[in-house]
Amino acid sequence: MLKNIASLGATLGLAAMLVSGTAQAGFAQESKPVKIGWSAWSDAEFVTKLAAKLIKDELGQDVELVQTDVAPLYQGVSRGDLDFMMMAWLPQTHADYYSRVKDKVETLGTVYDGAKLGWVVPAYIPESEISSIEDLKKPEVMEKLKNTVQGIDPGAGLTRLSQEALKTYELGDYKLQISSEAGMLTSVERAYRSEDWFVATSWSPHWMFGKYKLRYIDDPKKALGEAEHVDVLARKGFKQDNPEVAAFMSRMKLPLSDLEAAMFAAQETSYEEAVTKYISDHPDQIKAWVGK
Repeated sequence: MLKNIASLGATLGLAAMLVSGTAQAGFAQESKPVKIGWSAWSDAEFVTKLAAKLIKDELGQDVELVQTDVAPLYQGVSRGDLDFMMMAWLPQTHADYYSRVKDKVETLGTVYDGAKLGWVVPAYIPESEISSIEDLKKPEVMEKLKNTVQGIDPGAGLTRLSQEALKTYELGDYKLQISSEAGMLTSVERAYRSEDWFVATSWSPHWMFGKYKLRYIDDPKKALGEAEHVDVLARKGFKQDNPEVAAFMSRMKLPLSDLEAAMFAAQETSYEEAVTKYISDHPDQIKAWVGK
């Protein structure tokens, strides 16, 4: 009898250990942070940090932000190293990146519509001198621009399209100055202060349009594409693994004007303060996003 009781006790103890282990494994899986990838572009930084704060504060899940370049972002999501990214510019800007991973990712939603790429000049340059990319061929314009187009990161879709635009418009005497967004903005700030002429690669939404008086120049051959949408791309299986966050991301969509205003506020203060202010100023929108 005692032997049977001891055997039963051992069995129950083993069962308890198994149940406890299963519960702990389940808890560990649930508490695993949501990994969001992003690149250091001002629009991506704002929407990513906004989503991260809402996921943490409203949905009660931990978040890990992973900053890297655009190409590794697509690779990370496709391999499952990242849960999602919020800066897939489609159908053209990131077409090359997307085509390589489209069967390994899934789209959760569109963060904003009407995104635009282009080349900008300061408003103090007369439109009679530069109104189109074609005008960059004028000898006097080439001289004032020092045969240079201020660019951004080497891996950016805008950089690839700008290199193609130089060929499309036969601007072989021009150099695309590849650096980074920060490098481009430093060059713009320096030139703008001195009212020097410049042409720079840019995109909307961007806070620079709130700080400087700039205009896009025409791109009659559409070398830099047309209006695009910016999507949330997730790893395969994320919807099933985390339906609450996936549903939230499918509902999160910002008007372009709101986004640009928030980005400019972030430059004047910080992204964290701008995110907090946006949440405070848009309670109904936030409520609709989180589904509460």
